[in-house]
Amino acid sequence: MAAVLSVDNLTKSYRSGDRTLTVLKDITIAVAAGSTCAIVGPSGSGKTTLLGLCAGLDVPTAGDVVLDGVALRSLNEDERARVRNATIGFVFQNFQLMPTLTALENVMVPLELRGERNAHFRARELLQSVGLGDRVGHYPIQLSGGEQQRVALARAFINQPKVLFADEPTGNLDAETSERIDGLLFELNRAHDTTLVMATHDLDLAARTDRIIKLRGGVVVSDEESERREMVDGLLAAE
Repeated sequence: MAAVLSVDNLTKSYRSGDRTLTVLKDITIAVAAGSTCAIVGPSGSGKTTLLGLCAGLDVPTAGDVVLDGVALRSLNEDERARVRNATIGFVFQNFQLMPTLTALENVMVPLELRGERNAHFRARELLQSVGLGDRVGHYPIQLSGGEQQRVALARAFINQPKVLFADEPTGNLDAETSERIDGLLFELNRAHDTTLVMATHDLDLAARTDRIIKLRGGVVVSDEESERREMVDGLLAAE
């Protein structure tokens, strides 16, 4: 299957006084369309930085990111924003909902930026699908953490993204709520035939993906199919 995301010799460094801090070094990976992939590693290993570069939220010091056939490094910020709106969804650990907008209005934002007219209908439909059909008029402060993350999930899928990036999507939630959000994340991903790239410290969550990439000190130390992928391949071979 063709790669929807390709990363070639990606490096990210920052200047700190008279020192250079390299967060990522020579990362090369390709993610197949329709697959699910977890990026794991200890705090400071570069997971969030890699996700941000892949999504075009930041630019690398060296190397290239090709997202759905578009080389991001040659684009300016406005051009990257257009690619993001057309191609990706993003779920953050801290939800990043706009506090002055209702749940419905938060979900509508990506389509409104495109000027599409069906935003209201699709936002209601997605909120219904995540169990928040009766919360459309509530503001973030009126919602629990789990409900806010469900709004964020609905928002991430409203533009029918080819790639969903999730950065510690259950990092701020209790175990019971995390389990429900995990289930919704994979359910929506399957329903919308989206490629999932997720950064997480939760190895149980990572094991639900097809592939696990492990970072340490800004480099890839392992890149393997997960037990789930091996189990699926085994079942298919037995048929």
